[in-house]
Amino acid sequence: MSSKKNKYLSPEQQKYQLIAQAREPQRPVLLNSIRAFVVGGLICVLGQFFQFIYTTYFNFTEVSASNPTVSSLVILAVLMTGLGLYDHLAQYAGGGTIVPVTGFANTMASSAIEHRSEGFVLGVGGNMFKIAGPVITYGVFSAFVVAIIRFIILELGGM
Repeated sequence: MSSKKNKYLSPEQQKYQLIAQAREPQRPVLLNSIRAFVVGGLICVLGQFFQFIYTTYFNFTEVSASNPTVSSLVILAVLMTGLGLYDHLAQYAGGGTIVPVTGFANTMASSAIEHRSEGFVLGVGGNMFKIAGPVITYGVFSAFVVAIIRFIILELGGM
């Protein structure tokens, strides 16, 4: 706990915080980082595998194979979430499962599963898009900012 927060605690609470910190198990940071790196890398390798399948056997170009590749990863992540497997993988790998498209699909599917008892419209749809809305808004705004910067660099830099 930060020293600012400790100022507002009573002496008994401060003593408890010290005891709790002493008994808190140490986290294996290096091992967790390696697991995240390996699992995140394997998810990306799976994406490359899907892209290879689409370019080799379905005659997609590398550019046009990206959409079915992303769709395949999303479908796989949603299926794994529905079967309860993605949670186990995330528990093992931590941040490695937050590879953008699979992590986002897991978040959306988890939210939909969690709120299904409230109905399809207000439960599943409403709560699912509470999570998706900020992500989509941030993505659109970021793309807009990058496009403005690119425009300024290309147009004004070429003068």
